[in-house]
Order: sequence, then structure tokens, then C-alpha cells
Amino acid sequence: MPQLASVIVIDDEEIMREVIARLLRRKGYKVKTVRSGEEGLEEAKNHPFDLVLLDLMLPGMGGLEVLSEFTKKFPNLVVIMITAYASIENAVAATRKGAFDFITKPFKNDELLLVIKNGLEKQQLLRENLQLKKTLRTQGSFQNIVGKSEKMRQLFELVSQIGPRRSTVMITGESGTGKELIAKAVHNCSGRADRPFLPVNSGTIPFDLLESELFGHVRGAFTGASSGKKGLFEAAQGGTIFLDEIGNLPLETQAKLLRVIQEREFRRVGGLETVKVDVRIIAATNIELRKALQTGAFREDLYYRLNVITLSLPPLRERKDDIPLLVEHFIDHFCKENSAPVCSLDQGALRILMEYDWPGNVRELENVIERAVVLAPEERIIREELFPQEVLESISVGISKLDMGTNGTSLKDLVLEFEKNLIKTALQKTKWNQKKAAALLRVNPTTLNEKLKRMKIKLPQR
Repeated sequence: MPQLASVIVIDDEEIMREVIARLLRRKGYKVKTVRSGEEGLEEAKNHPFDLVLLDLMLPGMGGLEVLSEFTKKFPNLVVIMITAYASIENAVAATRKGAFDFITKPFKNDELLLVIKNGLEKQQLLRENLQLKKTLRTQGSFQNIVGKSEKMRQLFELVSQIGPRRSTVMITGESGTGKELIAKAVHNCSGRADRPFLPVNSGTIPFDLLESELFGHVRGAFTGASSGKKGLFEAAQGGTIFLDEIGNLPLETQAKLLRVIQEREFRRVGGLETVKVDVRIIAATNIELRKALQTGAFREDLYYRLNVITLSLPPLRERKDDIPLLVEHFIDHFCKENSAPVCSLDQGALRILMEYDWPGNVRELENVIERAVVLAPEERIIREELFPQEVLESISVGISKLDMGTNGTSLKDLVLEFEKNLIKTALQKTKWNQKKAAALLRVNPTTLNEKLKRMKIKLPQR
């Protein structure tokens, strides 16, 4: 029995209500009693109950009618019918309408308690199944999205929260951060998960074909249109359409997209018929759309229609804690894809991957690992020489920027200068927050404070 399970007793006989309430309270249940079905339904709206004991013969709404309302409005609520007029017909009718069980007055206390116990165990099982389904669905929703950093955990929570809603979503982030994967996760967390998810890269489709791709066209709409064609909005009916690089849409297409959002309808190119559509729109951009508003390249009304909920994807350089996980994921993926033996990563090579700033973000890291897996030697160890030259040169340039002077300098001084520059960079990135900078550098805040004093690094006045 769930701890402090709550039960509502609906019976027009006051003595019966009191007897049942006293029995159940002694057994640790929370009990509410009412004399009519109408009162019971009203109570259930405002207070969650685990189980209903419902008399068949009630004034006003009859017991079977009340049962129908309970099963309709509270489908996971366990309802047990009680009556002094037992009959097979009543039992069958109650069961068909969703009652868990049927008990006859007068009843033995142990009999009632057993039926209630069984009903609550059934409800607990239903809850566990629902939670399991939710967990499995959530895990599937984030398939291929790897990350355990705080920024990614916050993003996952937000996606899970907004997924079931109907709201339009705007995803922002640099190229290669995984905007389409996040859009697919939003779709998978929604009630549209079993309907189509159609991605559209607005930057790769020629302007003169874009409207036909999105909205379709009728026969003869333009040269070469020998037959009519459905567009992606129609193909995505009931599902989600993902408009990547939304900032590249021409103004004329922006106006038509605004109509789809506002009116949930559009016309095919060259057509007069209005097509109704139910599609959730997720847009993405790697540019600052507010600047496009100022230049007139993007409609302000469309911007605010799209920008209902914003998901900002962090660049890889801001979540480097995720690099080892991503590397492991990509190595496993590309070894399987190429039917190659499993690779391992040299620790020195991992240090280089951690130091690199990844201007191409996760997509660049994926390409680097694919290259390394394909070129890996027989011992299947990935070392730094398998990385592209630009990665290795970037690390070398970072070290070469240290000032050695015309007559050289000691290794100790070079290390000290490098450490000082590293600390300053961490402080600047965290807006001079020592605690956050210490976390970024993976040192104790006290240690960082001592280094600041020893190196005579002054913090700006606030």
C-alpha cells in the first residue's frame, strides 16, 4: 500500500461513510467523505486521490454515471463500486465503464481492505509503467546527443519541458553545434513523435525553388511544372518542420511563412485553393537575427512569432568536459561503420583535443575522429599525428605566442607566463568571478586566490 494513500468515499448514507472512514484511517489512509457524485467529482478536480469508493445508488447522478465521469476525467484513478443491490448486470456494467472491482454491502472489513489494497497495487503498477515509458521515450529523444556538462544538462531539461507544448521554438548556436539534433529531440518529446519530422536547410535551396519546396505548386505554375506537387508543409502534416538557417529566407517567403504560423494555412505556388495544415515549426539560425531586423533583411513580426521559446546551444569550447564522451562516442560509431577493430585514444592526443578551441564545434570534432579511425595503424591507437595539421598548428601557435625575448628565457619563466595568461583568460571568460574561474581551471578557489596574489594579478574594481 502506498504510504498515506488518499481515498474518497462517495455514499449518501452517513453511517456507512463514517464506518468506512474510521476503518481506513486506522489503517493509515487519508480519507475524504462526500454524499453525492457531484461533490465527489468537484473534490477530485481540486485534490488528487488514489482511489474512489463509489456507491451505486446515489441521489442526483447515479453511480454508473459518476463512474463514467471519473474514468473519462481521471483515467488512472482506481474506482471500486459498492452496492446493497448486487447483480451480474450491475457488475458487468460497472466493469465495462472502468471500475476496478465491485463489492456488496454488508461486507467484511478484511474483504474491503483487500480489494482496496489490490486496487492501489494496480495503480502503483500503472504509475511505474507510465514512468518507464516516459524514461524510455526521453532516452530515445536524446539519441546521438552526447553531453553531461552543466550547460547540456540544463538544455536537456528545457527540451523535455517544452517538447510536449505546441509553441514555436527558435534554436540559436554556431554552425556545427547540433541544432538539428536538438530540434529532433524536441519533436521526439512531443505528442507528434509518431508523425513526420522534416528538416529544411533554407540556405541550400535556390530562392526560386524554395517556395515550391515548402508549399508545393499546381500544374503549370511555372515553366517545367508539368504536374502538381505537395510541399514539405503538407508532407509534415501533424508533425514538425525544422527550418534551418532561417535568416536566409527571402522576404517574400517570410511573409508566406508568417501566414502559416498565424492562420495555419497557405496556398500552393500558382494555386487558389487554401490548404489547412497542423505543423509545429522549429527554426534555427547561426546568425544574430536582431541585426537582420535592423537592416530590414528579416521581418520583425515573423521574428517575434518564431522566437516564442529560444534554445541556445553552447559552442564546444564552452563545454570541453564533454569532449572525452564525444570522442568515445565517435570512435565507437566510426569503428562500427567501417567494420574496423575498436580504437583507443592516446592520452597525449586527448590533451590536444581538450586544448583545441574547435571553431567548427562538434561537427569538426566528429570529422577529426572519423579521419583518425580510418587512418589508425594496426595497433588501433589514435595518436596526435593522425590529427589534421590545423589542429596541431593551432596548439603550437598558442604556445609560440609566449614571449621568449631576443636572448631566450628560462623554462620556469615560460611556464609562469603561460600559467598567468591562462588564469587571466579564465577570469575574463567568467567575468572575473574567481569561483567560476577556479572551476574552469579545475583548481581549488583558495589555490587560485593564492596564485593571484603571487602573480600580482589585480581584479577590476566593481
